[in-house]
Amino acid sequence: MAMITATFPGGAVVNANFSGFEVSTDQPEDNGGTNSAPEPYMLFLSSILTCAGFYAQRFCQQRQLSTEGMTMTLDIDRHPESRRLEKVKMAIQLPDGFPDKYQKAIVRAAGMCSVKKAIADPPEFEVITE
Repeated sequence: MAMITATFPGGAVVNANFSGFEVSTDQPEDNGGTNSAPEPYMLFLSSILTCAGFYAQRFCQQRQLSTEGMTMTLDIDRHPESRRLEKVKMAIQLPDGFPDKYQKAIVRAAGMCSVKKAIADPPEFEVITE
């Protein structure tokens, strides 16, 4: 994977640049931003859901099961005082006619997400100056 570079165009905007893409982030107005882009925390949560969604989608594609009407949702529980993330809850809303025999298997497939695995077995973080 290529290195990710952050740039700081002004205000509360921070952009991530990698592999020819630029992802903008901002903060809500009540946190000093202009709400011009998603806040980083929401991108973090979105990455969990879209990664799990990719595995659920691939599961269906490999079995020639329609994903029309299928959606996934993510909700979180946070500690009321520390705001620490305590639980991530994902739900797959299966399309009509989805075979019962695959319901547990698609949940297992969604659980294969590499973003989820990275959180479940967290890496060491290091911040330095250069």
